[in-house]
Amino acid sequence: MALAVPRVAFIACLAFAGSTAAFAQTDDWTTCAKASGRAALAACERAISSGQYTGRSLALAYSNRGVEWAAGGNIERAIADYGEAIKLDPTQPAAFHNRAVARAGKGHFDNAIADYDEAIRLNPKYAAAYGNRGLAYFSKGNHDRAVADYDEAIRLAPDAISHNNRGNAHASRGDYERAIQDFDEAVTLDPRHAIAFYNRGNAHFAKGDPDRAIRDYDQAIAIDSNYQDAYVNRGVAYERKRELGLALRDYDQAIQMDPKDPVAYNNRGNVLLKMGQAARAIADYDHAIRLDARHIAAYFSRAIAQENRRQYYAAIADYDRVIRLEPANATAWNSRCWARAVIGQLQPALADCTEALRLRPEYVHALDSRAFVHLRSGRYDEAIADYDAALQLDPRKVASLYGRGMAKRRKQDFAGGGADIAAARAISPNVSVEFARYGINPPVPDAQREMDTAGAPR
Repeated sequence: MALAVPRVAFIACLAFAGSTAAFAQTDDWTTCAKASGRAALAACERAISSGQYTGRSLALAYSNRGVEWAAGGNIERAIADYGEAIKLDPTQPAAFHNRAVARAGKGHFDNAIADYDEAIRLNPKYAAAYGNRGLAYFSKGNHDRAVADYDEAIRLAPDAISHNNRGNAHASRGDYERAIQDFDEAVTLDPRHAIAFYNRGNAHFAKGDPDRAIRDYDQAIAIDSNYQDAYVNRGVAYERKRELGLALRDYDQAIQMDPKDPVAYNNRGNVLLKMGQAARAIADYDHAIRLDARHIAAYFSRAIAQENRRQYYAAIADYDRVIRLEPANATAWNSRCWARAVIGQLQPALADCTEALRLRPEYVHALDSRAFVHLRSGRYDEAIADYDAALQLDPRKVASLYGRGMAKRRKQDFAGGGADIAAARAISPNVSVEFARYGINPPVPDAQREMDTAGAPR
């Protein structure tokens, strides 16, 4: 099944900055600057439309109305008001900063970065602008530039938010030690920073330490009992430890908190499948897909559940969907190759495995799968060549040892074949039974011996 992966959380540094600059103004202008919500919006509207203000005074009224639009979720109108403020007074860094935050919220990261650049040009000590520009660079995948901006934000005004975000940038570069150092600093600066505990848990998980990850998720949940993502990720950590009951409990809680979270349904399905409850697992995968028709992990997991039930045509249909959604997914091509080979669709299977290997040339599982296709097709030399290549990459791959042994025996190399089969059985004694399920029966003397040891009926 598709591996459950922890989710990461970021925070914008300082979202929006209004202005209460000192001017001799009317009550409407003052209310616009100092109040919030509907009262502020109404006062800003009256001040702007009164005709009493020009220049910087009018610019600040537009800027403050923009803050209120943004706080209410009306980002387009906020961007428009910040634009008017900038036209009237292009010397105010807060207007550029606020428009940048709004643009980033719309996913317009290049425009946001341009505005952050201008805010920083106007105020080189604008820590929030550095921090939020770092977040924009991170969102574009430029993690190095993000770290540089977080460095400057922390130099100017160290706070938990910038350390948390820099920690995520380090983690995204695979530098988990430095990430953990930043998360440590974040929770030192703010001991109730649930998100930093959560992200530190993610870093510990990525380092292969699910126990420390669980302790951090525990702390995040203790601070914020409604932290649904923390329940999901703690479930992932328990699943890694094979504590399936505890993982199931966390996924249940996560689904109760957010019944529209496809990841929680998919992950719970994975646990149920590991617990041998394939029907319930498939029901969860179905639900995840209803919530998100492009949820690749759920299609993949459902396909594996169908294979476990020997419903190979249903599995192939799900692999079809994964490949349509993600044509470069070598694992999906290989998995469909295997399912097709099992039901005897050997030519389409061969094409699938070959595509998997084109996408990932040293993909050991695809080499093993293609060798199996050759074996079932009677192309024993080709099978042995692919098994040899697979075993070069993984000398203890049981399926490749056993398959190569069977191919050698069918070429009358009984000594070489017997040695490979014995090596496979030494690692996995039941490998013959597994291959028999796929139509590759054990050598005749072995089959006879298994019948003899089964005992006669009474």
